[in-house]
Amino acid sequence: MDQRLGWFNALPTIDAERALSACCASPSWARAVAAARPYADQRALVRTSSEVLAGLPWSDVAQALAAHPRIGQRAAGTDRDAVWSRREQAGVADSADTARVALREVNQAYEDRFGHVFLIFANGRSAAEILAAARSRLDNDTTTEREVVRAELTRITELRLTRLVTE
Repeated sequence: MDQRLGWFNALPTIDAERALSACCASPSWARAVAAARPYADQRALVRTSSEVLAGLPWSDVAQALAAHPRIGQRAAGTDRDAVWSRREQAGVADSADTARVALREVNQAYEDRFGHVFLIFANGRSAAEILAAARSRLDNDTTTEREVVRAELTRITELRLTRLVTE
């Protein structure tokens, strides 16, 4: 077993839930993933996470979304999730002013349409790619968009879980 995963498996439950909250801000998800310890390997951790996320009611997904900054908005703070968010959105942070303005506008249109922050796996994506995806997703119906959001949240959570147990 990886030493870092062993560290995570050995944490008291409350500390494991706190560490997991940097990966996904749904307390229900964090409780379920912490309760399933110990994990034999990283794949088992990621698989459990994905299964739990797939079964969360939308209200829990919405709670996780509320913790994410808008795309193009710099996450404040020095805690783990803020640092990770800034790293994940690096492609947007370096974009031109016109792209940042367009992202603010599409963020607002998206929030007006769906009632929550636009969520996308931004790691490695440029502002132009994210902007195109946001505009495209504005055409989704609510059911389809919720499926897309859940998939994006799962990808983000997987990346952050990997960081949690490897960095």
